[in-house]
Amino acid sequence: MIRRDRLLERFLRYVQIGTAADPHSQTYPSTASQAALGKILLAELQEMSVDDAHQDENALVWGTVPATDGGGSPAVALVAHMDTSPEAPGDNVRPQVIDAYAGGDITLPSGEMIRVDSCPALKQLIGSTLITTDGTTLLGGDDKAGVAIIMELAHTLIENPHLMHGPVRILMTCDEEIGHGTDKIDLDKLDATVAYTVDGGGAGDIDVETFSANAATVRFIGDNIHPAIAKGRMINAVRAAADFVAALPRDTDTPETTDGRDGFIHPHTISGGVGQARVDLILRSFETDDLDRYAAQLEQVAQSVADKTPGLKFEVSIRRQYRNLRDGLQSLPQAVDLAQQAFQNLGRPCSLEIVRGGTDGSQLTERGLPTPNLSSGQHNIHSVREFACLDQMVQAVEHLIETLRLWSEQRC
Repeated sequence: MIRRDRLLERFLRYVQIGTAADPHSQTYPSTASQAALGKILLAELQEMSVDDAHQDENALVWGTVPATDGGGSPAVALVAHMDTSPEAPGDNVRPQVIDAYAGGDITLPSGEMIRVDSCPALKQLIGSTLITTDGTTLLGGDDKAGVAIIMELAHTLIENPHLMHGPVRILMTCDEEIGHGTDKIDLDKLDATVAYTVDGGGAGDIDVETFSANAATVRFIGDNIHPAIAKGRMINAVRAAADFVAALPRDTDTPETTDGRDGFIHPHTISGGVGQARVDLILRSFETDDLDRYAAQLEQVAQSVADKTPGLKFEVSIRRQYRNLRDGLQSLPQAVDLAQQAFQNLGRPCSLEIVRGGTDGSQLTERGLPTPNLSSGQHNIHSVREFACLDQMVQAVEHLIETLRLWSEQRC
């Protein structure tokens, strides 16, 4: 039923539209190219005769595939984001298709290499169709693989009305990569019982936990004066910021020294001058209570720096970002259970995974819509060595069809 060739063609078209988010933009979406891709998706949904297909004032794309099960079953939302990461070049993407991957390292046209020793997943993909870049840009499989999967799913359901499912809500979002993917989502309008973000790596994973996350800013206020007359008078905020970062943990509680379920404090930007300097940080842990401990640690370190620098002042501000997906999923166990059952029915292995980061599902779940994250065939994301696996994308469509069938057997 699934048109593998059509899925590939969709994906190749989508990735060639550069849609990198801009963290410095004051607009929503942060780049006009996201809205441009949304217009293309809208036209395709309308051509498929998806109900109520439209692009709203925030460039989000909406639609519903009507139920085929007679009604009474929960509405399921499928969510993907149209933007790509600004962390690698995202314009002028030139996708390369490798049919029947033969194994071994992959040399890209630019000379970059995708090495098996740094991407062991390649060992399980021999014989598969892979899509890479030319080595000068990212691919955009994060999350245009998810976009293509959902679009092909909608097309397949409409072409095959014998497939049983309840209402399927389609939602394509913007600016996920810069933390604003759910800012403009109206959950009353979405009107779903459960959602799935299709934004995970590989195949067979169900992401059921994410970090809980806060952002922090520590601002040091000094006193600037001409260095020729600075003795006993200048208070150098730049030096204070440097001392602060140097006093943070180095051998533990950092991204460089942790993995698995360990959290961290991550200073990522220093800016300012002698009169005022700031350090921006992110705080991450799977246990939300740890975030308060990390914030207290920042206060203590900043105070110790101020104690050694008479006249120096400081401010610590903490901003809530998102919370562990696990906490909200407990309210609707079927969100994970039926996704697992679908894999079992298809005779495929699956695993429940933790994410050392966040997803749009983290925020949607916290707002009351349980939203696990599903695999979409992405690999090496945010990199010029990024690639996607078409076979895994096809499997993702098949898994969604079976998951929707299982949800059609539930009653609201």
